[in-house]
Amino acid sequence: MKAEILSIGTELLMGEIVDTNSSYLSAQLPPLGIDLYWISTVGDNAERLGEVLARAWSRSHLIITTGGLGPTKDDLTRESIAQLLREEMVVDAALEERLRAGFTRRGLTMPSSNLKQASLIPSTQSLPNPRGTAPGWWVEKEGRIIVALPGPPPEMRGMWQEEVLPRLQQRSTGEMLFSRTLKTAGLMEATLDEMLTPWLSAANPTVAIYAKEDGVHVRLAAKARSQEEAQAAITPLEEKIRSLIEDYIWGVDDDSLEKRIGALLLERGLTLATMESCTGGLLADTITNVPGSSNFFRGGLVSYTNQTKMALGIEPELLSRYGAVSPEVAEAMAATCRQRLGADIGVSTTGVAGPDLLEGKPVGTVHIGVVDGHKKHITSHRFQPNRLSVKRRGALTALVQLRRFLLSQL
Repeated sequence: MKAEILSIGTELLMGEIVDTNSSYLSAQLPPLGIDLYWISTVGDNAERLGEVLARAWSRSHLIITTGGLGPTKDDLTRESIAQLLREEMVVDAALEERLRAGFTRRGLTMPSSNLKQASLIPSTQSLPNPRGTAPGWWVEKEGRIIVALPGPPPEMRGMWQEEVLPRLQQRSTGEMLFSRTLKTAGLMEATLDEMLTPWLSAANPTVAIYAKEDGVHVRLAAKARSQEEAQAAITPLEEKIRSLIEDYIWGVDDDSLEKRIGALLLERGLTLATMESCTGGLLADTITNVPGSSNFFRGGLVSYTNQTKMALGIEPELLSRYGAVSPEVAEAMAATCRQRLGADIGVSTTGVAGPDLLEGKPVGTVHIGVVDGHKKHITSHRFQPNRLSVKRRGALTALVQLRRFLLSQL
């Protein structure tokens, strides 16, 4: 089955929001044995939306749209599908009743413009949306399927999981694609490419390498008729690859660095504190994305100026002699937060986020410190000279360094 995704909304074309819906749906289709061939983005324009729908109808078996199901005049997905299929939209009484009841439960009167969200065409089944006012559409005609999903990601994902995925699973036939992702840190993409060259041209299972924000990912994928067959094909290959890069693999599939680190800290009964300068609290924010992080994270300090660093206990002489952006201050910051917050381990970041030089040091310079009561690990880095990139890479690298520090204690 050939599939196509249409992301609808002028705000996507203007860069006001990022299209996360397409990336989510792209990952959902391969396990169903559905081949995604095209992704298109189109604004809220009836003529252009009609064009991309007609093109998709001419070449794809499954068309998934996201967005354009709202109540306003520029929400045109329903109307465009109806025009494509030459069917008339009619307000469904049961849908209208449910829609009005939803407004009533919230103590609101439904605007008349919302009434079009209760409309259907003869080829359509309504898809419930308990997270919003816009029902989805499941359209079948002439051997093709159109699935119209709402644009807000929580609504779209909920409708996909609860309404669309079960229907597509029932229709799934033939081979399906299953994958396993090994997440690495500490190896460049080109280095991994060289190490894994013998397998990169394999047809089934396949090996692919992707540079991501949290390192470089190695994806193993196999086409098979069942999960068991795919796993049997992938496992020997995974074992060979692991024998080469095991020391650099920090997680698999949906793992995140912060989750793995949290698990390590909990296993060992250790607590953590942070003191950040150039990352501005991003490291602490990332750590606390893990549910239950209060069981191992004591807290974080953001010492963005030298005055704050000194107020928290960093010696003025140290700052004067080495500068705030230095390995020596990174070590002192890690030790200071550990002591002040009563943690077993302290982690620090100090650097130059830019756009200007600091203390004569170039933008992208970052020093990271990890210390406990017995040892320390201080590293220096040069990241891409972009402010947001320096912050993200600094926080990520601090997590990578912390993980290695924890593993070295085992």
